[in-house]
Amino acid sequence: MTPSWFHPRLAWLLLAFMAMLSGCASLESPSTERRSAVDAAAAHGPKPSTGGESAPNAPGQGLQGSGIGPVKPLSLNPIERPPVVSLRPPEDLWERIRRGFAMPDLDNELVTDRIQWYSARPDYILRMTERSQRYLFHIVEELERRNMPTEIALLPFIESAFNPQAVSSAKAAGMWQFMPQTGKSFDLRQNAFRDDRRDVLESTRAALDYLQRLYNMFGDWQLALAAYNWGEGSVSRALARNKAAGMGLSYSDLNMPQETRFYVPKLQAVKNLIANPEAYGIRLPRIENHPYFQSVPISRDIDVALAAKLAEISLEDFRALNPSMTKPVILAAGTPQVLLPWDNAAVFERNLASYQGRLASWTAWVAPSTMSVAEAARRTGTPESELRRVNGIPPKMLIKAGSTLLVTRSEAKDADVPEAVADHGQVALAPEVTLRRAVIHARRGDSVESLAKRYGVAAATLAHWNNVGIKTQFRPGQAVTLLLPTRATPNRSQAAAPARKAPAKATNIRPAPSTPKATSTQSRNRARASKA
Repeated sequence: MTPSWFHPRLAWLLLAFMAMLSGCASLESPSTERRSAVDAAAAHGPKPSTGGESAPNAPGQGLQGSGIGPVKPLSLNPIERPPVVSLRPPEDLWERIRRGFAMPDLDNELVTDRIQWYSARPDYILRMTERSQRYLFHIVEELERRNMPTEIALLPFIESAFNPQAVSSAKAAGMWQFMPQTGKSFDLRQNAFRDDRRDVLESTRAALDYLQRLYNMFGDWQLALAAYNWGEGSVSRALARNKAAGMGLSYSDLNMPQETRFYVPKLQAVKNLIANPEAYGIRLPRIENHPYFQSVPISRDIDVALAAKLAEISLEDFRALNPSMTKPVILAAGTPQVLLPWDNAAVFERNLASYQGRLASWTAWVAPSTMSVAEAARRTGTPESELRRVNGIPPKMLIKAGSTLLVTRSEAKDADVPEAVADHGQVALAPEVTLRRAVIHARRGDSVESLAKRYGVAAATLAHWNNVGIKTQFRPGQAVTLLLPTRATPNRSQAAAPARKAPAKATNIRPAPSTPKATSTQSRNRARASKA
């Protein structure tokens, strides 16, 4: 008789439990048994040829000639995944970088030369490595996420000595040294308020995108690095020349400029120093293997100095983590986050929440027309010296229409700067035009309108200079006063005009009245010439 408590499913569970105990009592795990069977089959089965690797068995076909049937693949679901022996985590970030080295080593006299140069300057190496500790963890994280060699984390040592404010003579900027046009092609925004070529997060993203693309193009990390320095077109042409001449196609085989020839050897030299600093008498500062900074969102425009104060860090440290912000104010619509040292992020958020004063003392203003700096200062209520300093306007320059300037924020204009202005604002300048006073004598049929057209000025302005009406007809020989640019050349109507009495010598040179149309034609022509 079957007991009342007996249930078929319960019996099945008991049998399964007993089988599991029996398996645990064996000396080898199921995976070990499978390996033993495979090893035995390999010992008794046919040996692979020495001419190359044997092809792997197709799934489910077993080992041919072994007498063993098909081997069922292991299921790697979360329950059945075999245990993985974890490696000891790196003691510091340098060790983590060493573990990720994956590029082939370069060994030549140029590498030896650069090693000697660097090892002879331990103080310089120490300054560079101390500067790098703010940024290295983030770069290594990104490299590992993309499965890229960690040697690339050392590239800013070569490019900029890990100085995000570095600018080369060719106008390359930032830690990764992006040229303006290359930066734009990788979505690094450059406007009146920020330069993302200097931004820690954005420039790193763009640099790794670029290097990945170059590696995919050339299939070789040394060639990819050469292209990063020299340009992908230059490397492609050098490879084509070598191929046509039957020469080698490696980095060392190419005919390159001196800077590019030393580029990979420099990186290899730094790699060797990082791999074994004691051998070269180099001391590396300890860099903990955890984030140095974290991103903190901001929702209102805020002065840079105030942000640093609320975070309780120095202005120098704040700018070191946020080097793309070129102005004294952060526009939240264009820069919705700041980077702060890990321990100061919560401090900033707490202090910001309790702060009662005005956050921003600057705002953006778009010039409605071309004007002098003095006029812009008058319209915005900003001292002219401050307007020049904050916007980088040199002497003897006009502000062109549509320029976006940073001006002092008034009580009446306390709204935050909109996204369209924060993202696209630019400052465009034009040279001031120095005018000279000249007197000509009218010919038969000359009028205010005809002379204004001939000399490229507004009729109303010419009438104002001569205290006459805009419809006035001049008598032949009548003296007419003009204010002309000192470098102006006659327009076509002037050149085609018949010979006439030479104008009187310019006297009493003075600025023209503040009428925008007075020299608009000459200004446009001069702007076109400067662009050409």
